[in-house]
Amino acid sequence: MINSFIEQLKDTPNSNLFNPWFDVDPQHDVSRDAPLIRKRQFETYLAERMGRASWLFIAEALGYQGGHFTGIAMTSERILLGHQEEKYGVLPDHVFRGIQPERTSLKKVNPLGMSEPTATIMWGALIDLGIDPYDVVLWNAVPWHPFNRSKGFLSNRTPTQPEMDAGLDLLKPFLNLFPDAQPIAVGRKCEESLEKLGIEHIQVRHPANGGAPKFRSQVKKLMNKG
Repeated sequence: MINSFIEQLKDTPNSNLFNPWFDVDPQHDVSRDAPLIRKRQFETYLAERMGRASWLFIAEALGYQGGHFTGIAMTSERILLGHQEEKYGVLPDHVFRGIQPERTSLKKVNPLGMSEPTATIMWGALIDLGIDPYDVVLWNAVPWHPFNRSKGFLSNRTPTQPEMDAGLDLLKPFLNLFPDAQPIAVGRKCEESLEKLGIEHIQVRHPANGGAPKFRSQVKKLMNKG
Protein backbone atom coordinates (compact mmCIF):
# COMPACT_ATOMS: atom_id res chain seq x y z
CA MET A 1 0.00 0.00 0.00
CA ILE A 2 2.84 2.38 0.88
CA ASN A 3 4.85 1.42 -2.20
CA SER A 4 1.81 2.04 -4.40
CA PHE A 5 1.35 5.48 -2.87
CA ILE A 6 5.00 6.41 -3.35
CA GLU A 7 4.83 5.38 -7.01
CA GLN A 8 2.01 7.91 -7.42
CA LEU A 9 4.47 10.61 -6.34
CA LYS A 10 6.75 9.87 -9.29
CA ASP A 11 5.06 12.14 -11.84
CA THR A 12 6.21 15.64 -10.85
CA PRO A 13 3.90 18.31 -12.36
CA ASN A 14 6.65 20.63 -13.64
CA SER A 15 10.39 21.25 -13.72
CA ASN A 16 10.27 23.85 -10.93
CA LEU A 17 9.47 21.14 -8.40
CA PHE A 18 12.10 18.81 -6.95
CA ASN A 19 11.02 15.22 -6.29
CA PRO A 20 13.20 13.88 -3.45
CA TRP A 21 12.25 10.22 -3.99
CA PHE A 22 12.94 10.10 -7.71
CA ASP A 23 15.17 13.10 -8.59
CA VAL A 24 18.89 13.61 -8.04
CA ASP A 25 20.13 17.01 -6.89
CA PRO A 26 23.35 17.02 -8.96
CA GLN A 27 24.99 19.86 -7.04
CA HIS A 28 24.22 18.81 -3.48
CA ASP A 29 23.44 15.07 -3.26
CA VAL A 30 26.09 12.68 -1.95
CA SER A 31 25.52 10.28 -4.85
CA ARG A 32 23.04 9.15 -7.47
CA ASP A 33 21.66 6.75 -4.85
CA ALA A 34 20.33 9.68 -2.80
CA PRO A 35 16.72 9.30 -4.04
CA LEU A 36 16.78 5.62 -3.03
CA ILE A 37 17.96 6.56 0.46
CA ARG A 38 15.23 9.16 0.81
CA LYS A 39 12.61 6.74 -0.48
CA ARG A 40 13.73 4.04 1.96
CA GLN A 41 13.60 6.48 4.87
CA PHE A 42 10.15 7.70 3.86
CA GLU A 43 8.82 4.15 3.49
CA THR A 44 10.13 3.22 6.92
CA TYR A 45 8.71 6.38 8.49
CA LEU A 46 5.22 5.66 7.12
CA ALA A 47 5.29 1.92 7.81
CA GLU A 48 6.14 2.42 11.47
CA ARG A 49 3.06 4.61 11.90
CA MET A 50 0.46 2.69 9.92
CA GLY A 51 -2.34 1.31 12.04
CA ARG A 52 -1.46 3.47 15.05
CA ALA A 53 -1.17 7.16 14.08
CA SER A 54 -3.90 9.41 15.48
CA TRP A 55 -2.86 12.79 14.03
CA LEU A 56 -1.88 13.95 10.53
CA PHE A 57 -0.15 17.33 10.50
CA ILE A 58 -0.26 18.65 6.92
CA ALA A 59 1.60 21.81 5.94
CA GLU A 60 2.05 23.61 2.62
CA ALA A 61 5.01 22.19 0.69
CA LEU A 62 8.33 20.39 1.07
CA GLY A 63 11.32 22.62 1.90
CA TYR A 64 14.97 22.47 0.85
CA GLN A 65 16.17 22.36 4.48
CA GLY A 66 13.84 19.51 5.32
CA GLY A 67 12.27 16.88 3.10
CA HIS A 68 14.40 17.75 0.07
CA PHE A 69 17.25 15.78 1.68
CA THR A 70 15.43 13.46 4.12
CA GLY A 71 12.39 12.47 2.05
CA ILE A 72 10.18 13.18 5.08
CA ALA A 73 7.99 16.26 5.47
CA MET A 74 9.00 18.79 8.14
CA THR A 75 12.00 16.64 9.08
CA SER A 76 15.60 17.79 8.72
CA GLU A 77 18.87 15.92 8.33
CA ARG A 78 20.05 17.44 11.60
CA ILE A 79 17.24 15.59 13.39
CA LEU A 80 18.05 12.31 11.65
CA LEU A 81 21.75 12.64 12.45
CA GLY A 82 21.13 13.26 16.15
CA HIS A 83 22.17 16.91 16.30
CA GLN A 84 18.89 18.17 17.80
CA GLU A 85 19.04 16.03 20.94
CA GLU A 86 20.88 18.29 23.39
CA LYS A 87 18.85 21.44 22.81
CA TYR A 88 15.45 20.11 21.77
CA GLY A 89 15.42 16.49 22.99
CA VAL A 90 14.65 15.14 19.52
CA LEU A 91 16.28 11.77 18.78
CA PRO A 92 16.76 10.01 15.44
CA ASP A 93 14.65 7.09 16.64
CA HIS A 94 11.75 9.47 17.20
CA VAL A 95 11.54 9.53 13.39
CA PHE A 96 12.06 5.84 12.65
CA ARG A 97 13.80 2.83 14.16
CA GLY A 98 13.89 0.13 11.49
CA ILE A 99 16.89 1.38 9.52
CA GLN A 100 19.97 3.52 10.08
CA PRO A 101 19.29 7.19 9.22
CA GLU A 102 21.47 8.64 6.45
CA ARG A 103 22.19 12.10 5.16
CA THR A 104 21.89 12.68 1.42
CA SER A 105 23.41 16.16 1.22
CA LEU A 106 27.13 16.65 0.76
CA LYS A 107 28.93 17.62 3.98
CA LYS A 108 30.16 20.80 2.31
CA VAL A 109 26.55 21.99 2.09
CA ASN A 110 26.30 21.90 5.89
CA PRO A 111 28.68 19.85 8.08
CA LEU A 112 25.95 18.90 10.59
CA GLY A 113 23.29 18.35 7.94
CA MET A 114 20.55 20.69 6.82
CA SER A 115 18.39 22.27 9.53
CA GLU A 116 14.85 23.53 8.95
CA PRO A 117 13.16 25.93 11.42
CA THR A 118 9.71 24.44 10.83
CA ALA A 119 11.04 20.92 11.44
CA THR A 120 12.79 22.01 14.63
CA ILE A 121 9.65 23.69 15.99
CA MET A 122 7.36 20.82 14.99
CA TRP A 123 9.46 17.99 16.45
CA GLY A 124 10.48 20.08 19.45
CA ALA A 125 6.82 20.74 20.27
CA LEU A 126 5.90 17.06 20.02
CA ILE A 127 8.70 15.98 22.35
CA ASP A 128 8.26 18.90 24.76
CA LEU A 129 4.54 18.16 25.12
CA GLY A 130 5.14 14.45 25.67
CA ILE A 131 3.37 13.41 22.46
CA ASP A 132 4.43 10.02 21.12
CA PRO A 133 5.93 10.84 17.69
CA TYR A 134 4.66 7.51 16.36
CA ASP A 135 1.11 8.78 16.92
CA VAL A 136 1.83 11.61 14.45
CA VAL A 137 2.44 11.68 10.70
CA LEU A 138 3.78 14.77 8.91
CA TRP A 139 2.91 15.57 5.31
CA ASN A 140 2.48 18.43 2.83
CA ALA A 141 -0.39 19.53 0.60
CA VAL A 142 2.25 19.86 -2.16
CA PRO A 143 4.49 16.82 -1.59
CA TRP A 144 7.33 18.06 -3.80
CA HIS A 145 9.80 20.90 -3.18
CA PRO A 146 8.97 24.18 -5.01
CA PHE A 147 12.25 25.98 -5.67
CA ASN A 148 13.18 29.27 -7.26
CA ARG A 149 14.82 28.46 -10.60
CA SER A 150 17.03 31.56 -10.53
CA LYS A 151 18.32 30.70 -7.04
CA GLY A 152 18.67 26.94 -7.48
CA PHE A 153 17.66 23.95 -5.37
CA LEU A 154 18.69 25.57 -2.07
CA SER A 155 15.70 27.90 -2.11
CA ASN A 156 11.99 27.80 -1.35
CA ARG A 157 9.04 29.55 -2.94
CA THR A 158 5.29 29.60 -2.48
CA PRO A 159 3.63 26.89 -4.59
CA THR A 160 1.44 28.07 -7.45
CA GLN A 161 -2.26 27.28 -7.62
CA PRO A 162 -1.74 24.61 -10.33
CA GLU A 163 0.86 22.98 -8.04
CA MET A 164 -1.57 23.06 -5.14
CA ASP A 165 -4.19 21.49 -7.40
CA ALA A 166 -1.74 18.75 -8.44
CA GLY A 167 -1.15 18.01 -4.77
CA LEU A 168 -4.89 17.43 -4.30
CA ASP A 169 -4.64 14.29 -6.43
CA LEU A 170 -2.21 12.84 -3.88
CA LEU A 171 -3.67 14.22 -0.67
CA LYS A 172 -6.66 11.87 -0.69
CA PRO A 173 -4.53 8.72 -1.25
CA PHE A 174 -2.26 9.85 1.57
CA LEU A 175 -5.23 10.28 3.92
CA ASN A 176 -6.40 6.80 2.94
CA LEU A 177 -3.17 5.36 4.39
CA PHE A 178 -4.31 6.57 7.82
CA PRO A 179 -8.13 6.41 7.76
CA ASP A 180 -8.55 6.65 11.53
CA ALA A 181 -6.26 9.67 12.03
CA GLN A 182 -7.39 13.28 12.48
CA PRO A 183 -6.14 15.66 9.73
CA ILE A 184 -4.67 18.92 11.03
CA ALA A 185 -4.04 21.75 8.58
CA VAL A 186 -0.83 23.58 9.44
CA GLY A 187 -1.50 26.97 7.87
CA ARG A 188 -4.12 28.37 5.54
CA LYS A 189 -2.85 26.84 2.26
CA CYS A 190 -3.33 23.30 3.45
CA GLU A 191 -6.68 24.21 4.96
CA GLU A 192 -7.84 25.33 1.52
CA SER A 193 -6.77 21.98 0.04
CA LEU A 194 -8.63 19.97 2.66
CA GLU A 195 -11.71 22.15 2.21
CA LYS A 196 -11.67 21.50 -1.54
CA LEU A 197 -11.66 17.76 -0.84
CA GLY A 198 -14.45 18.12 1.69
CA ILE A 199 -12.26 16.65 4.42
CA GLU A 200 -13.13 17.54 8.01
CA HIS A 201 -10.07 18.91 9.74
CA ILE A 202 -8.63 21.07 12.50
CA GLN A 203 -6.59 24.17 11.63
CA VAL A 204 -3.52 25.42 13.52
CA ARG A 205 -1.15 28.31 12.93
CA HIS A 206 1.91 27.59 10.81
CA PRO A 207 4.99 27.91 13.07
CA ALA A 208 6.99 29.98 10.54
CA ASN A 209 7.23 33.78 10.53
CA GLY A 210 6.66 34.28 14.22
CA GLY A 211 3.87 31.73 14.52
CA ALA A 212 5.72 29.28 16.80
CA PRO A 213 4.18 30.37 20.15
CA LYS A 214 0.61 30.18 18.84
CA PHE A 215 1.35 26.88 17.09
CA ARG A 216 2.66 25.34 20.31
CA SER A 217 -0.28 26.58 22.39
CA GLN A 218 -2.80 25.29 19.85
CA VAL A 219 -1.13 21.86 19.68
CA LYS A 220 -0.96 21.73 23.49
CA LYS A 221 -4.69 22.42 23.73
CA LEU A 222 -5.49 20.01 20.91
CA MET A 223 -3.62 17.17 22.58
CA ASN A 224 -5.09 18.00 26.00
CA LYS A 225 -1.62 18.47 27.39
CA GLY A 226 -2.49 21.22 29.81
